[in-house]
Amino acid sequence: MKRFAHSVDGQPEETWEPLSHHLAAVGKSAASFADLFGASPIALAMGLLHDIGKQSEPYQHYIRRPRNAGGPKGPDHSTAGAKEAVTAYGKYLGTLMAFGIAGHHGGLMDGSGHEGSTLPTRLVKTIEHYQGWADHVTGLPAMEAMKPAIMGLKPNAVDRAFTTTFLTRMLFSCLVDADFLETEAFYAQSLGENRPMRGGILTPQHRALVQAYMARHRRDDTPVNRLRSDILDHANGKAALPPGLFTLTVPTGGGKTLTSLSFAMEHAAAHDLRRIIYVIPFTSIIEQTAQIFREHVELGDAVLEHHASFDWDQRRPVSGADEEEEGAQGLAKLRRDAENWDAPIVVTTAVQFFESLFAARTSQARKLHNLAKSVIILDEAQSMPVHLLRPCMAAIDELARNYGATVILCTATQPALRVQDEALPQTDAMKKAGQWEGLDIPEDRELAPNPQALYDQLKRVDVEWRREPVSDADIAARFAKQPQMLCIVNSRAHARDLFDAIRGQEGAVHLTTLMCAKHRRDVLEKLRGDLAMGKPVRLIATSLIEAGVDISFPEVWRAAAGLSSIAHGGVDRNDHESRDASSRNGRLIGHSDGRDAQSKTGPHDEGEAGGGELHEIYMLL
Repeated sequence: MKRFAHSVDGQPEETWEPLSHHLAAVGKSAASFADLFGASPIALAMGLLHDIGKQSEPYQHYIRRPRNAGGPKGPDHSTAGAKEAVTAYGKYLGTLMAFGIAGHHGGLMDGSGHEGSTLPTRLVKTIEHYQGWADHVTGLPAMEAMKPAIMGLKPNAVDRAFTTTFLTRMLFSCLVDADFLETEAFYAQSLGENRPMRGGILTPQHRALVQAYMARHRRDDTPVNRLRSDILDHANGKAALPPGLFTLTVPTGGGKTLTSLSFAMEHAAAHDLRRIIYVIPFTSIIEQTAQIFREHVELGDAVLEHHASFDWDQRRPVSGADEEEEGAQGLAKLRRDAENWDAPIVVTTAVQFFESLFAARTSQARKLHNLAKSVIILDEAQSMPVHLLRPCMAAIDELARNYGATVILCTATQPALRVQDEALPQTDAMKKAGQWEGLDIPEDRELAPNPQALYDQLKRVDVEWRREPVSDADIAARFAKQPQMLCIVNSRAHARDLFDAIRGQEGAVHLTTLMCAKHRRDVLEKLRGDLAMGKPVRLIATSLIEAGVDISFPEVWRAAAGLSSIAHGGVDRNDHESRDASSRNGRLIGHSDGRDAQSKTGPHDEGEAGGGELHEIYMLL
């Protein structure tokens, strides 16, 4: 019986994919992915072994059965390759490979434990006989060819054991994506179609678009605009530095969003890096940033926006005229790019990014290998969750240390994650040795010129505490006197009550995360237009508006909250406009009606509790 990897309903066996062809194709693709980090021989072997279980007669009978015939699912075909990997390459390297091979359909398994399937139980599992598998495998690499990939790894700065774990995940990603892509290509060809298009990598044209935009919008007519130009030039001047870890510490108003993009593009060109991954913690900033990159910078379809709130049907590719949305520039391609981040510029959430780094599921892990030799910008780096900080730091360090990536911690309030900050907990051994845990980012890897001086030059905030209560009625009365005003509160319930109090005033509107993403976008777009035309805009919002939303008001009231809400002051983030941030004066006044003073609602976490204590704050916008 001839062995096939894939059958096609209604077509003769001559058109089916031979097992040897699929194994070779997946091995070649996986090896090309892993070549970026020097592990192509290991990935090649995994690709050649991953489906050898399909050699078994029960599996061949299974794929010859019509798909609508029903019956049980196909026999286990992934355990066989895992067993042979351990046999051929030993306990250490073979087991590392076996994780990816055994999990290339069901996902990565635990290495030990008593719940669910584990790799040790899979390796001793009785499966269908698959003798003769070697007849379908050509060019299986020797162990000696794989040793440099292992021996060349530098130990992780946060957790030495993490290095091998991360390599396992990277190889798993290479195998899974190669298997998906080659299977997709076969079925496309079986229908007489070409291999589906993918997004690709950075090109000189992308760099030229960014350079042209920065040149068009460069202004030296005010002190703040000259300072922004200095920050941009200083960052770009460090593009030739070797890939690795960087910081970009620029206060709000200094233009860090586009400075980071410009540096990333220049740095990528200098070191042949493949893509830019822009990681942002809040969807309100993601939508805004992606729009700036796509429309203002004119990067168009080079920008892949990937997050849970993304509206695929509304945000169709901006180029191409394919009515069926299936062509090279169509919607189907955009969806495919999101599967594995095969795009020049990806704008995504911190949740998507970090969950992919630690994912067990194949669908999430596919994109991981495409982080190698990329520029990764972690915007608002201080927002990384504290309880997950150590694994996040380990992953960041690993990408920069062993996978040719550059990672930029980009924020106005830089977290103390560096070794020299001496802020992270020490183990007893570290205390004895006088060592500190943290990321190794020397001072010369800071992309901004003298961040402390920038804070003085871009200072826009004066804080004054006031103890007297300010009631909702007082706020409503102030709205009646001030036609353009914003009030930010800590909970949706408080926002609802305040909005009810001003509902009858002209231009009254509210924003909360209970609104869907499209609704919020539409409201914000209308608000910006009304503000520009001088129309009344009386806005009640929860803390979502503080996450860098690009909008300005002459007067803002803020319910008492954590210091980060004051520091963000996210009511004027027009970085892309290159305007003088000191040209506007406004007031940010903290208020509360005193309800639920013990509320634990954070600055970017809408709850149903009421406000906190009572303060007054002034901010220059």
